[in-house]
Amino acid sequence: MKKPLYIFRAAILIAALLFSGYQLWRYFTAEKETEEQFEGIAEQIEQPPTMPEQPGETPPPEWTVYDQYGALFDQNPDMIGWIKIDGTTIDYPVMQTLDRPDFYLKHNFEKQYSDYGVPYAAEGCSIDPQSDNITIFGHHMKSGKMFGTLESYKKEVFYHEHPIIRFDTRDGFGTYEIIAVFRTTPARFPYNRFINAADNAEFDEYVRQCKALSFYDTGVTAEYGDKLITLSTCEYSEQNSRLAVVAKKIW
Repeated sequence: MKKPLYIFRAAILIAALLFSGYQLWRYFTAEKETEEQFEGIAEQIEQPPTMPEQPGETPPPEWTVYDQYGALFDQNPDMIGWIKIDGTTIDYPVMQTLDRPDFYLKHNFEKQYSDYGVPYAAEGCSIDPQSDNITIFGHHMKSGKMFGTLESYKKEVFYHEHPIIRFDTRDGFGTYEIIAVFRTTPARFPYNRFINAADNAEFDEYVRQCKALSFYDTGVTAEYGDKLITLSTCEYSEQNSRLAVVAKKIW
């Protein structure tokens, strides 16, 4: 009587191991495919021409965002820009769909289902004219891909090594300097709802709360009239926690 029970338990264990192995294979396969997709997208970005080295040589024409990203804008009109942090894995298109705000949470650049999605701007944010703040959402992948890299900003040394964010949009090129990195929940501090300040006081209060929550003092602040971006991803120290990196446009 004991032998059939032993066999049954062994079969369950083997089935569980096979299922776990399949899940791991599926996870790594999907990650590899996603990485290759984004590499293919990035290959379509044109690089600015080099400036002439010799006196008298004709300088290249003025370089625009459409010269650089035009092929991608044409391929998917939902793309509003490109975000990049040098020295990290963050190097992605940024999408926005006003009719279905969370569409790219679970869809790739080709609009097919994807667990990885594509970074996307919050509903109501605008690039032309630019909102006081644009919140950009991205998945926190354990591999560090997508916005998983933001976890490293909890350490001040990482911030000092990567203080600048590039966010180019259809409206032009943009360079941003980080002013705060914090952890919170949308219920405690609805930072993701801040788009345009009604006045100076409301803008200052948003910046004050961001810096008060920050893991460390960056020594950088913002004032009314500055343009901000807020990178947002999940954070797992408590339920519904979020990690946010706020930066101001410097040119």
